[in-house]
Amino acid sequence: MRLFSALLLGVLLSLPALAAEELHWKDLVPPEARDLLGMPQPVHDLSLLADALEDSEYGDPAVQSMPNAPVVAELDGRKIRLPGYVVPLGINERSEVDEFLLVPYFGACIHVPPPPSNQIVHVRSRQGIALADLYQPFWITGTMQVEAIESELANAGYRIEQAEVEAYSF
Repeated sequence: MRLFSALLLGVLLSLPALAAEELHWKDLVPPEARDLLGMPQPVHDLSLLADALEDSEYGDPAVQSMPNAPVVAELDGRKIRLPGYVVPLGINERSEVDEFLLVPYFGACIHVPPPPSNQIVHVRSRQGIALADLYQPFWITGTMQVEAIESELANAGYRIEQAEVEAYSF
């Protein structure tokens, strides 16, 4: 019985090490750079884009303001869990999105200015996401790599390969 108890205790103590660390988007920005972030406000009303082009202190709302924003090197190799929205980059043979940019707010990189690169994660997922589900947020779990990735839509400061995807629940 003692051997069983010792084994059970060992398994229970190792579970937190296997669990992913839940991150928030601010955790992807080095503390000393948080004041520099200066992320433009999302423009969700497309009729306002012309006004935004003329009036914005950030310039063209379709252009990423900080494509090489500072990243948190200590996140490299850590298993993390991060909520966000999907911006599709690749669709598999089943018409599911399996490569995408994970962003902190809906419409980033498509309808509104891309956030700084340290607020974008390039993801390749284990399972695809149905096109009809792209309007909802997701939890993405996997091993974070600190690596600059360029795409047609925006640069990302991080990447996750073989990510697990699950619908975000409130």
